Amino acid sequence: MAVFVAIADPVRRGILRILVDGPQRVVDIQRLIADRHPISRPAVSRHLRVLAEAGLVEATETGRERHYRLERAPLRQVQALLSDLGDTDATRPARPPIEESMLDALDTEVYRTRRERRSAATEDAAIGRGSARQDTGTTTTEETG
Repeated sequence: MAVFVAIADPVRRGILRILVDGPQRVVDIQRLIADRHPISRPAVSRHLRVLAEAGLVEATETGRERHYRLERAPLRQVQALLSDLGDTDATRPARPPIEESMLDALDTEVYRTRRERRSAATEDAAIGRGSARQDTGTTTTEETG
């Protein structure tokens, strides 16, 4: 589940996209992601820590620098889920397509509901105007005719 939590954040997905091209330093990741996500270097480090805890990145120390690289193995969980969701295997019954007539019926119900709400709002407004006229004690041609 940690993989799904890690990739839920758009910044972390952006970092993974950057690491597809090869290992990068934190400063390089921050510079490359800055166009889409203005983010500080410490924030990039925190995101890298979450990705490392999920097993999605591996850090290698080179002198005083750390180079982060993508670990693809944990992404198999995501690929498996997507495969299951998109699988149109003949052994499983496929979901029937929505027929056009069903959408027409839905359209009719939406139109009817809107009309009923407008009608109710108009009646409420008319009732409100009628009581306001009675309060003033004046009559109009609508009330007398």
